[in-house]
Amino acid sequence: MMNQAAAPGAGQTDASVCEVANPDVTSPRGRRVFLGLALGSVGVVFGDIGTSPLYAMREALAHSRGGGAHEAAVLGVVSLVIWALTLIVTVKYVTFLMRADNRGEGGTLALMALAQRALGRHSVLVFFLGMVGASLFYGDGIITPAISVLSAVEGVRGAPMIGHLLGPYIVPVASGILIALFLAQAKGTHRVASLFGPITVIWFLVLGLLGLAHLHDDLSVFRAINPWYGARFIMENGFLGFVILGSVFLAVTGAEALYLDMGHFGKNPIRAAWLILVFPCLTLNYLGQGAVVLHRPDAWRNPFWAMAPGFAYWPILILATAATVIASQAVISGAFSMTQQAVQLGLFPRMNIKRTSETQAGQIYVPFVNISLMIGVLLLVAVFQTSSRLASAYGIAVTGSMFVDTLLAYVVVRRLWKWSLGRTASLLVPLMLVDTTFISSNLLKIPDGAWFPLTLGAGFVIVMWTWTRGTRILLEKTRRESLPLADLISMLSARPPSRVPATAVYLTSDPDTTPMALMHNLKHNMVLHRNNIILTVRTADTPRVADADRLQIETVNADFSKVVITYGFMESPNLPRALKLCRMRGLKFDVMSTSFFLGRRSLVPDTHASAMPMWQDKLFIFLMKNSTNPTDFFHIPAGRVVEMGAQVTV
Repeated sequence: MMNQAAAPGAGQTDASVCEVANPDVTSPRGRRVFLGLALGSVGVVFGDIGTSPLYAMREALAHSRGGGAHEAAVLGVVSLVIWALTLIVTVKYVTFLMRADNRGEGGTLALMALAQRALGRHSVLVFFLGMVGASLFYGDGIITPAISVLSAVEGVRGAPMIGHLLGPYIVPVASGILIALFLAQAKGTHRVASLFGPITVIWFLVLGLLGLAHLHDDLSVFRAINPWYGARFIMENGFLGFVILGSVFLAVTGAEALYLDMGHFGKNPIRAAWLILVFPCLTLNYLGQGAVVLHRPDAWRNPFWAMAPGFAYWPILILATAATVIASQAVISGAFSMTQQAVQLGLFPRMNIKRTSETQAGQIYVPFVNISLMIGVLLLVAVFQTSSRLASAYGIAVTGSMFVDTLLAYVVVRRLWKWSLGRTASLLVPLMLVDTTFISSNLLKIPDGAWFPLTLGAGFVIVMWTWTRGTRILLEKTRRESLPLADLISMLSARPPSRVPATAVYLTSDPDTTPMALMHNLKHNMVLHRNNIILTVRTADTPRVADADRLQIETVNADFSKVVITYGFMESPNLPRALKLCRMRGLKFDVMSTSFFLGRRSLVPDTHASAMPMWQDKLFIFLMKNSTNPTDFFHIPAGRVVEMGAQVTV
C-alpha cells in the first residue's frame, strides 16, 4: 500500500518530505502537485476499499434472516454500510488518526514509534501492540489479493452468452492472474504505476455511475441514510444481526491504508480524494445496489453485477479485474514496506531488500516476502475456491489492526497532545466501542475461516517476539563477556602491537565494548591498523533522519574513533554513502582501501542455562542463520570485508 507513487527517498529530510506531501495550493505549480498526489493516492490508498462493492453487500444480504430480498434487510444493510464508512473511515481515520502522524508518516509501526517517543521510554506494552498490529497486517495482506481477484473473475458467470461456459475456469484464471502479479514484482512496478491512479479513478466513477443509474429503480432506498434503519435491523435480527456486522465490515477493509500511506501522499491530498471522489462514489454504488434489490428481489445474490448493463458487462468486468490487480499490488507493496520498517526497528532479522527503481526510492522488492505471499495466496484460492467462502476469513485481521491503532493513539493523545482524560475518553471510547463491536462480530467467523489470518498473525508475533528477545539476550551476553573499549585502549598503550598503515572499520552494536572482530584480529593476526573506526548503526523512532543529524563522530585517541550512524525506520542503510559524510567532516580515509571487519557468530543452544525455552532457542538460531549477510544488507563492498567467527551459546 505504500510504494506505488514516487515516494520520498531515504536521502530526503523530513522538511523536504513535508514539502512534497503538503504542497502550497495557492500557486499553480502547487495545485498541480496537489492534484497529482490526490490522483496517485486513489490508485494506491483506495484500491482495496474500492473493490469491496464487488462482494460486501452480497455477503451481508446473504446472512440476513429469510434471505436478503426483504425491504428491512436491504435498508438495514445499506444503512450499516454507509455509516460504517462514515464512522470508521471519515471520522476515525480521515478526521482523527491522520492527525497522529510521525513526522508525516502513518501506519501501526510509525504510530508505535511515535507512542514510544511520547512516553520518553521503551514500553513493553506499546512495543507488543506494534508487533500485534504489524502481524495482523500480514494476515490481511495475504487474503486481500485472493478475495479481490476472485470476486472480479467470478463476474464471468453472469457474462452475456458465454458466462456459463467460463464458470469452471474461474479458479485457474484467478490463479494465473495472481501468479503473473507476483512474478512481476521483481521487475518493479514503476513503469506502470503511473496508470494505477487513472484506472482506479475510472473505476470509482463507474461505481458511482452504476449506482446513480439504478437509484430510480426504487428511490425509497434513500431512507437507508437514516441510521435508525441499521440499528433497527440489528435489533430485529438479534444475534443474527450481530453476525451480519462481520459481513458489513467488508465494506471498510482497506481503510487503514489511508493512514499507512499518509507519508507518501500527504494528509490533504488523501482527504480530498476520499471526500470528493471515493466516499461519494462508494455511497452511490451501495445505494444503487440496494435500489436494485428492492426493485428486483432476486438480485440479492449478486447485487453488484445485477447493476451492470449487458452492453457494458465485459468492459466493466475487465475494469473490475484491473482494479483488483491494482488493489492487490498496493497490498503487496505495503507488505514490502512494512517488512522494511520491521527490519529497521529490530522486529525481524535482516532481509534482502532490493530497489527496483533508480528514481523512485519507495519502490522496493523483498524476495522472501513476495514468494511467501504468493504461496499463501494461491493456497487460499485453491482451498476456499470462491470469494464467498473467503469472505468468512476476511475482516478479523483488519479489525484487530484498527483496534491496535486506537490503543496506540490513546498514548499519543494523552502524552503528546496533553489532552485531559475526559476529552480523550469522549473521542476514543466511542471509537473503541465500534472497533470491539466489529471485532466481536468477526470472531464468530473463526470456525468458517477466520482462524487462518489469526493463526498467521500469531505466527508472526512469535517470530517477532523470539527475534527481539533473542537479540536482547545475545547483546547482554556479549556485553558481559566483552572487554570495555577503554580498557583495551589502555592495554594497547602499554604494549603496542604491530601496526598496519591502513584503516579498519569494525561494526558493533555497542560502541563502548570491544568488537569481537577486533579482539580476534589482535589475537590471531597480532596487528592493529593505523586508523580504527568503531562503527555502530542505530535506528531512530522517526521515519527519516536528515544528513545533518545522521552522524556522531567521537575521536577517542590517535588510533580509535567512534562513529554512530543513525537511520530512520523507513530508510535502507548504506554504509559507504554514510562514510562519505564522515570524510566531509574531517575523518579522512578511502572506502575502497578500507577493510571492514565483521563478527560472525555461530550460535548453539545452551541446554543448561538458556534464558529461553529450547524451541525458542532453536527458532532464534534458525532466524539468525537465515538472516541476510551484513555485507549485502549494509551495501559494503564485498571485496573489502573480513569476517571473524566465534561460537556463542544462547
